[in-house]
Amino acid sequence: MTKRLSEQLSDLSVHVKSAEDAVAAAQKEAHDKVVARRDEARKAAAAAIEKVERDMKSAGDNATKDWNALKAKVAADIETLKTRVAEHKHERDVKRAEHTADRLESEARFAVDYAVASVEQAKLAILDAIASRVDANQARAS
Repeated sequence: MTKRLSEQLSDLSVHVKSAEDAVAAAQKEAHDKVVARRDEARKAAAAAIEKVERDMKSAGDNATKDWNALKAKVAADIETLKTRVAEHKHERDVKRAEHTADRLESEARFAVDYAVASVEQAKLAILDAIASRVDANQARAS
């Protein structure tokens, strides 16, 4: 009986190690995904800016001094708009991400607490079983 219980504890240890490894991998993957998304966003922004510049250059060939002033105004307005959109998106993304992270961290804390309680209950059950086996062996011997 004791060997089976110790094997169960060994299996539990394997599962705990697997959970630790999964958390470490998930944290790395999350960072890699964020970096990849950021790089994609940079490429998309650069492509959009290049398109606006190409459009403005082609139109600028036939433009006058007023057209150049308008281009500068449009470019400044585009930059202002990009900045505002980025700020609002960042604020919204931060709030959403913080809320999700808080909720998931709370769920994870509960799961870990539950696992700790389960391990403690398993330890108690194993010690009860061992004590009972010792009592049974002593009763048989006397």
